[in-house]
Amino acid sequence: MSRSSWGLLLCSLFSMAALINAAGPRASTETHRAERKTDIEYANVAGVSLRLDASIPQDAKAAPAVIIVHGGGWVAGNRRVDVAPLFTPLTDAGFAWFSIDYRLATDVTQFGIAIEDVESAVRFVKTHASEFHVDPNRIALIGESAGGQLAAMAALRAGPDASVRAVAALYAPSDLVALLKNSNYVPAQIRESVVGTPWERMILAGLSGLSPIDNVRPDMPPFLLIHGTADPLVPFEQSTAMCSRMRQAGASCQIYPVQGAGHGIRWWETNSDIRTAYKEKLIQWLNAELGILAAVRS
Repeated sequence: MSRSSWGLLLCSLFSMAALINAAGPRASTETHRAERKTDIEYANVAGVSLRLDASIPQDAKAAPAVIIVHGGGWVAGNRRVDVAPLFTPLTDAGFAWFSIDYRLATDVTQFGIAIEDVESAVRFVKTHASEFHVDPNRIALIGESAGGQLAAMAALRAGPDASVRAVAALYAPSDLVALLKNSNYVPAQIRESVVGTPWERMILAGLSGLSPIDNVRPDMPPFLLIHGTADPLVPFEQSTAMCSRMRQAGASCQIYPVQGAGHGIRWWETNSDIRTAYKEKLIQWLNAELGILAAVRS
């Protein structure tokens, strides 16, 4: 099986997220109570400049912080557009936030490299904690869609210098093997072309290594999984199965079902009930994991 066939197999599944979310409505203008800083380079990998935008609280010296990882099927996405609905509620709640770019999977050999970029962003924020008015011991990751998988894997793989207190993942693909086997977005002829071949085991092993559900450990940080129950791209069952696996391992997980919702928070913005409720849950959970009591535990 050629390298180009690998790319077709994976991208036929994963690039659909970018196409679906890109068509969604844009977020409204926000009002902030913090200083916004843009285009900050947090890492440079082989000449590729990786940048973030930041919102820095001006009334706190050591605020809790979140690092936001946009979706886009691993091949597209925008740190300022795709996750914009999260900016105002996080700012209003007193969190510092950092919305990051990462290396996109332009071919199959680069699939998964962005996990390293998320870890680099965590290290950068910790290193510059005083400059950003951030408590380095109270940092969480938030990822949506493909960004949720990247955030989860970064938290699961991280050493002490890139560890985080919590992870919130929105409609994240947690089981890439199941998606490959069952998703309607993978053409049947592509799936059948590798079944029973030596390539099948290699592909499934690689996807398992990048699947949060297959990398669960008892000492992983708490997770909040927010997922639309009518998601056609990443089934809601991906999150329920992930939570079940975490609880079996002794880890902490909550799941918040968004009833009747599909895929993408920019779509959710069109429904006032949906856009209000999930944000309230997210902020409540982050306050519990990163708030005053969390500071005392640190």
